[in-house]
Amino acid sequence: MEAILADFREHWYIYASMPFIAALIGYITKTVAIEMMFRPTEFRGIKPIFGWQGIIPRNSRRMATVAVDLLTQNLVKPQELFSRLDPDRVASELHDPMLEVVEDITREVMEQYQPRTWELMPTAAQRLLMRQVRAEAPKMIRKIMDEVSGNIDNVLDVRHMVVTNLMRDKELTARLFRDVGAPELKFIARSGIYFGFIIGIVQVVAWALTKSPWIMPIFGGLTGWITDWLALKMIFFPRERRRVFGLFTWQGMFQKRKDEVARDYGELIAREVLTIRNILEAVLTGPKSDKLFALIQRHVQRAVDEQTSIAKPFVAFAVGSRRFQEMKRVAASKVIEKVPETMVYVEEYATDALDVRNTIVGRMRQLTPIQFEGLLRPAFQQDEWKLIAAGAVLGFLVGELQVLILLH
Repeated sequence: MEAILADFREHWYIYASMPFIAALIGYITKTVAIEMMFRPTEFRGIKPIFGWQGIIPRNSRRMATVAVDLLTQNLVKPQELFSRLDPDRVASELHDPMLEVVEDITREVMEQYQPRTWELMPTAAQRLLMRQVRAEAPKMIRKIMDEVSGNIDNVLDVRHMVVTNLMRDKELTARLFRDVGAPELKFIARSGIYFGFIIGIVQVVAWALTKSPWIMPIFGGLTGWITDWLALKMIFFPRERRRVFGLFTWQGMFQKRKDEVARDYGELIAREVLTIRNILEAVLTGPKSDKLFALIQRHVQRAVDEQTSIAKPFVAFAVGSRRFQEMKRVAASKVIEKVPETMVYVEEYATDALDVRNTIVGRMRQLTPIQFEGLLRPAFQQDEWKLIAAGAVLGFLVGELQVLILLH
């Protein structure tokens, strides 16, 4: 004992530094582990072994699938959202741009199939046709909207849309987890300081008793491993507030922030995932787009027949019945081509009407603790051991460096 006390007095500064170095190890290993979750976005190194890609970007498909499952099963129902769109209001918002588009298409198609047909038509017939176009276009929009909003699942695959967008933008996938769990990630980093300091005190005693060169790297590894494991557990558990050791109460940090997380998550999804532009793109290019095109084509061709009812014998005679049918198909195709640019006019109304943000916020507050945990937990769960192992290895290496400094 006398020898230990004498060594302590002689090298007190070394002993005093150990808890602080252990705290630094804890902080560094946590910070590095967090960065390893999200960076780099693409694999860097020599495949397949020597290198690294952030855990979430590497598993972007699984992460996207987790996100979309939570969305579609617990938070938003496409049918419910689109039932909020008023077909009359949509028709009103699109009235002016759609009239211009339809009139332009009418002239363009007529001139394409029979350049002189339009000029040869009596003036009264031209005016009548354009009057019918103006009258029928809003009605056609309302009919299409009625069918789409009543059967949105027929033309929109929400799961495919969300997964496609998150897979395409891995940074967005990472932010989906990083932004929502930002306070928890900061807690993990800070916890390394507190837990590391406590373990460093134990390290002082072990070093004083043994002077073994293995003490530093072993305790460094333990600091990295234990603090990573404990911090991850404290984020999610316990799910409900409980008294710990009869001294204080604790609830998993993520569970405790339910209202705040709901607001942040709802804002992010509404702003960058379930946007009108993304929905429109999915409707027009997704796996169910053919059904929408068939729907529009059917209504446009019917409208062409109705709008040319008076002039139809003259038009059909001038163009030919087969060419007349082809003309109707081309008219429908041109309307479909113009859909994206015309829908811009209804974007603001549709965003307000769908009210994705408030819908998600309200539903998230009703989730059970286990369901709510599923929002962030998948980012850690499957590859949790890799983060803990990385922390242990980094702690071991820093501990080895500590030995070299102490002994030399």
